[in-house]
Amino acid sequence: MPFTLGHENTGRVAALGPGVTGLAEGEPVAVYGAWGCGRCRPCRGSAENYCERMAELEGAGAGLGLDGGMADYVLVPSDRLVVPLGDLDPVEAAPLGDAALTPYHAIARSAPKLVPGTTAVAIGIGGLGHMAVQILRACTPARIVAIDVDEKKLALAAELGADETILAADDAAARVKAATGGTGAELVLDFVGSDSTLALAAQSVRARGDLTVVGIAMGTLPFNFFSLPYEASVQTTYWGSLLELVEVLELARAGRIRAKVERFPLEQAPQAYERLRAGAVEGRAVIVP
Repeated sequence: MPFTLGHENTGRVAALGPGVTGLAEGEPVAVYGAWGCGRCRPCRGSAENYCERMAELEGAGAGLGLDGGMADYVLVPSDRLVVPLGDLDPVEAAPLGDAALTPYHAIARSAPKLVPGTTAVAIGIGGLGHMAVQILRACTPARIVAIDVDEKKLALAAELGADETILAADDAAARVKAATGGTGAELVLDFVGSDSTLALAAQSVRARGDLTVVGIAMGTLPFNFFSLPYEASVQTTYWGSLLELVEVLELARAGRIRAKVERFPLEQAPQAYERLRAGAVEGRAVIVP
C-alpha cells in the first residue's frame, strides 16, 4: 500500500482528458501494458515494451511502477495506449493483454521455423501456456506438445488443441525426442523459467531450433559449447508490441483464442492471490470492480 497492482487491464472509458480523439465515453478498450516514451525508435515502431528510455520514466506501465487496474478506475496517460475491444467481453479479454500477447510475440518471432512437419513445445500450461497452445494452433501448422507437472493442466492443453501431452518427469525430454523422431523441437517455449524447466528445454530443442524463455522463475541455464545442439538459439522475451496486441484481439474476435478465466469481485482480490499461490487457478484470475 498504497501502490495498486494490475497490469492486464480492460474496461470502459469513464472520462476523456483534453485533446483525446477517436474514443468515446463508455467504449470498451484494452490497455496496452508497456508504457514507453512514445518517441524512441522502438516506440515509434509500436514496440514500447522495448523502449530505449524506460529507465528515465516514472514507471513501466499500469501496475508496473504506476498504479494499475485493480481499482474502480485506472488513469492511462495517452490514447495511443488503448485499443478498442469492439464486441469482446472486457472481463474475458482482460488477460489477452499479457497472457496472450506475450506468447503471441514469442511464437511470432519463431514463426518462419514452424512449417508443416515441425514441432513446438510449451512447458508450463498456466495463464500464458494455455494461451500459447491456442495461438500455436491458430497461427502455425506445427505439432504441439504440452508439458506440465499437473495432469489437469495437461487435460486442458489437450482440450485446447495440443497434439501430445507429457507429464514433467525424468523421461519428459526422452518423450519429446521420441515424438520428434529423435531430433527435438524447432521451438521450445519455457513459461516457467526454473532450473529444471530450463534443463528440460535444453534437452528438448533441436539443432538450429529456438529455446525461448518466457517465465521468470530466475533459473539458470548452464552453458558450454556442447550443452545445446548446434546453432540452437536462446532468447528471452518481454511482452509484445502494441501492433501485436491489435492482432491478438483480432484472433479473439474471430473466436480462434479464448482465455480461460475465473472471475472475482474486487473485494476478493486477496483470496484470488491465495488461490493463485496454491495453484488452484485454472487459466487466469480476473478481478472485476
